[in-house]
Amino acid sequence: MSLTLRTTLGCTEVVIADDGGLKQFYHVADVLSQDFNIRFSHKEDDFDAIDWEFRFKGHNLTLHYSIYNGISIFPTKTRDALNKDNKAVVELANGLEGRLFNEGRRNIA
Repeated sequence: MSLTLRTTLGCTEVVIADDGGLKQFYHVADVLSQDFNIRFSHKEDDFDAIDWEFRFKGHNLTLHYSIYNGISIFPTKTRDALNKDNKAVVELANGLEGRLFNEGRRNIA
């Protein structure tokens, strides 16, 4: 399993799970907090969507959950995002992918 990049929002978006649920959203948030030392600055929770904003290497990004579209990360400014914001999403996706999908493959020997 791997992450998918798309640009339908007018910026680079990394799709973590297009059918992910709340449990997986909170797991991703936990990995971001613990492994990347990320602190969420603004949390907006609605009945069908969650947006948690954070900074990654000086870039404002959003961890997003939707019951319709799953879990993703994108620049907070979406259509007004700078190229370097989009690159930060790709960089974070590369680091996040190994931590999310290789967790079950760790040897305990």
